[in-house]
Amino acid sequence: MHATTLATRAVVRLSGEDVRGFLQGLVTNDVTGPLPVWAGLLTPQGKALFDFIVWADGDDLLLDVEAAVANALIRRLGLYRLRRAIVIARDDALAVHWSIDGDDGVPDPRLPQLGRRWLAVPSTAAQGWLAHRLSLGVTEGVGELGNGETLWLECNARELNGVSFTSGCYIGQENTARMHHRAKVNRRLVVAPLAEAGDRTRATYPDLGLAIEHRRVDNLGDACIPDWLAAALSEDQRPTAV
Repeated sequence: MHATTLATRAVVRLSGEDVRGFLQGLVTNDVTGPLPVWAGLLTPQGKALFDFIVWADGDDLLLDVEAAVANALIRRLGLYRLRRAIVIARDDALAVHWSIDGDDGVPDPRLPQLGRRWLAVPSTAAQGWLAHRLSLGVTEGVGELGNGETLWLECNARELNGVSFTSGCYIGQENTARMHHRAKVNRRLVVAPLAEAGDRTRATYPDLGLAIEHRRVDNLGDACIPDWLAAALSEDQRPTAV
């Protein structure tokens, strides 16, 4: 088999009564339409708790999530299930697969340059995903986004197709929508050259010489600014219409 499995990811299956309707009222993206999509589960204040890619499998939904937090996500979703006949559990028969190119799978819903992604039985662990993702300035997972610390739009969710502003209410929707419509995004998660860790450092990757930092947009310094983020920053600098 090709080395395509992302060993740091897991698959969580939601099955049962109207799982799309259930998840639609919780997460930041529209899961009633075409899938996959990237989405977040937020605090009521609009800060990221979990991020994942949502896939369809018949009437079931599959969540492509960081393996280290899969069980915590299952517990969190279980709090909202109430009396619904819904089963939420890991599906260890499936794994998340990635290839930088080729014909397998579909383009990553966040950014096509991230490569191809699909779900299938496990194979040999892929190499190079982390370096490739960081080279494109894309952050993910609790270690980088934080656990209830970073506003979803500060995670670059708008630019990476991680939020729908027309899909209705979800947890954290009010603050997220207000930030989108009335205010600029004042801070961003960015990839930067590794330096001495400070209070804005979220994660470090010494082997790659890189770090994830939560910086003000007026003080990005030596941060790596990919084209997709540069365009967003330019848009934010435009005067607001009165």
